[in-house]
Amino acid sequence: MKALRDVPTPLLESLKSLGLTKYEALVYIGLLRTAGATATEVHEISGVPRASVYPVLDRLVQKELVSVSHTTPKRFDAVPPDQGVENLMRRIESDAESARAGLDVFYREKELEGRGDQELVWTIYGEENIRTRLAGMFKSAERSVELLATGDLLQRSVLSLLDPVPGSVPVEIVTDCWTGEQPSRFRLHVLPLAALCKTPILAEKLLPYERSGVFLVDDTRALLWMEGADGQPSALYSESAGLALFVRRHIATVMEWTKAAVQ
Repeated sequence: MKALRDVPTPLLESLKSLGLTKYEALVYIGLLRTAGATATEVHEISGVPRASVYPVLDRLVQKELVSVSHTTPKRFDAVPPDQGVENLMRRIESDAESARAGLDVFYREKELEGRGDQELVWTIYGEENIRTRLAGMFKSAERSVELLATGDLLQRSVLSLLDPVPGSVPVEIVTDCWTGEQPSRFRLHVLPLAALCKTPILAEKLLPYERSGVFLVDDTRALLWMEGADGQPSALYSESAGLALFVRRHIATVMEWTKAAVQ
């Protein structure tokens, strides 16, 4: 029975990422090369120290990677790779779900504590991070959702995030253009926002309109999305009364000035 030699490092690293220790990976690979082995033979095949073999085998049995006979001496056999990796993935998914639930408890405790008089403003970088924050805002909406965004940004990155908004919560959208059928569940205002950028006095008072958006949920949570010249987006998010009031006034002002400009 030949000892295990030169196991590829990438294979060991892959098995470690699935939750195995180096010794567990070596024992499992060794058992894949033979049809049943005693603990002594496992030591010889894998190169794992004799004192560590039994604890490693016990853990591999628990992880459903190894089966054990009821003979004397006991013999150990490896579960086929397809089933073994599937068993590991199932454990990872279960552990991830447990971790998510446990971490969520701490996160919600933070939300319940409140922040007193602090008016914190958070900076968020990257589109996926911004979309994740927006999705959470929309999903938890209880009274209202308002947004002012360019048509490209709205339909490319934001519209799908509105699906979980409860049906009882009104959603008001202000944008510069719309393609396709207009959604019946939203109140949609399509206004020529570009005209405001051509009016110097107004342009100085408004946020840049290109590739940007402002979002307000329940008049308490606000997010400002901006895309730089390099196309990399960033955002400001806050639950402060000051920023929420600013966003509300900004949306109302844009609507008023745009309607006046086209009259």
